[in-house]
Amino acid sequence: MASVRASMDDDEMDGPVDGINITPLVDVLMVVLVMFILTATAQVAGIQVDLPKASASVSLSEPKTKAVSVNNDGQVFLDAYPVTLQELEDRLRTEKATNPDFPVVLRGDAAVQYQKVVEVLDILRRLELAQVGLVTGKPKN
Repeated sequence: MASVRASMDDDEMDGPVDGINITPLVDVLMVVLVMFILTATAQVAGIQVDLPKASASVSLSEPKTKAVSVNNDGQVFLDAYPVTLQELEDRLRTEKATNPDFPVVLRGDAAVQYQKVVEVLDILRRLELAQVGLVTGKPKN
């Protein structure tokens, strides 16, 4: 029996182990924490959105595109800000001085007076803007 006891380590002779080795548990928890941090920041960075498609629409997402709108009361807007015809001409002239080839889209309400749209088109012609588009809706089938 002495030979059996001599082959055992000193740790084994002390009796049953009372503690749990938590090093593997800490390692696993650290990996889970890192994965949580990576996925949480990835979700905040951007939201995936499936945008609707249009067959023939003008994209206003470019900052250089100017949108001129005329509502049914005949009020003129430049990029959603109300302007007079003189202010419209001045602002477009300033934009043309910095960027001579910017596109302009004109949106007119269906019930607007035709004369107001013609006045806006005259301003665009006087400024010699080449890229002018008229926005229309799709007819309902």
